[in-house]
Amino acid sequence: MLRPGAVTARIGGVKQELLGFNGSWPGPELRARQGDEMRIRVENGLQDGALVHWHGLRVPNRMDGVNVLTQDVIPPGRSFDYRFDLPDAGTYWYHSHYISYDQVSRGLFGPLIIDERQKPDVDRDITVQLFDMLVDADGVYDEDTGPEQFTAAGRLGNVAMALASSDGVTVGERVRLRLINPSIDRVYDLRIDGLDGRIVALDGMPLEAPRAAPGIVLAPGQRCDLIGDVTGDIVFRDADAPDLGRIASSGQRPRRATAIPALVPNPMPRPNGREARATVVMQGGAGGSAHAGFGTWALNDVSGLPRKPLLNVRRGTTARITLRNDTAFDHVMHLHGHHFRELSADGAPGDYRDGTLVGAGEARDILCVLDNPGDWMLHCHMLSHQADGMATWLRVG
Repeated sequence: MLRPGAVTARIGGVKQELLGFNGSWPGPELRARQGDEMRIRVENGLQDGALVHWHGLRVPNRMDGVNVLTQDVIPPGRSFDYRFDLPDAGTYWYHSHYISYDQVSRGLFGPLIIDERQKPDVDRDITVQLFDMLVDADGVYDEDTGPEQFTAAGRLGNVAMALASSDGVTVGERVRLRLINPSIDRVYDLRIDGLDGRIVALDGMPLEAPRAAPGIVLAPGQRCDLIGDVTGDIVFRDADAPDLGRIASSGQRPRRATAIPALVPNPMPRPNGREARATVVMQGGAGGSAHAGFGTWALNDVSGLPRKPLLNVRRGTTARITLRNDTAFDHVMHLHGHHFRELSADGAPGDYRDGTLVGAGEARDILCVLDNPGDWMLHCHMLSHQADGMATWLRVG
């Protein structure tokens, strides 16, 4: 059971009146095993509506937690039963999908971990959530929402932190770090000290081979799994926050002599047949050219969900979508219910993701087998941008 409601937390030594699940800020870590069925009742303890989205999971459409497209908002005092199978192992998260730029910024999020049937050989499995919060001169959550938070890079906090599920490690241990970015607008350019590690998964999907990790860019909603050997205090650094937090080290044990293994891949559908094609043009924001949408931001000259879907295709169709950023700001485009391949400039398939960061003035193609029937949201996961227009949808028959 998950119950969203008011909670009290201390951040930077200051008492904060925030939101959380089950009295916890952030929400509790949910954990299950690949192949299991998950059943969760969400009881709304807020004074406002509630919805929960299971970010990155390929759930049935009616379980996706999106107002208008998949279900009605859960009123205060009422409940909704979510029930879905778990075909994919990996690192995911759950969060509010109702007035999400506000409710997520106050704490309505939590980690969702799906363990492999055969877990990798590690001594510790640690979840780390990277989060920022905007506070006022007294260090209290800033209630003010100015127009500048919607027209530019978003609501960027002046307090950033790494929230780890463990506060200690031993030098020489092999650990798995599950990095999650639930911040509503901040992109982290992360450096990690104290870990000799490799990236083994992105957005829940295993890489074909472990990859070196000199730096990790995590946009809102994205995740990254690393496996590595502890060499000292594990310190999380960002260009704007040189010490986001740390996991202290103590003692010592011999390091493993074995190489870091690749994770077992999840069962993904393969592209087949002719590709359906679509283009999404990101428009608006400060300094942007005019568009026909009513909001600050737009996709293809429409602010908010359009009446007609971007694509209306049969189940199993392979879709190639061009994402073109005609704005002065970065955007991370998240597709619900599916993972896609990022394509290189020459069309070669890259990593599986469920959110892709497209820089200002840049473009990227993604390739997706649309095998999950229903109406699926495609939106910028800079939630301030989504709130003011940057969303569309796809229909899979």
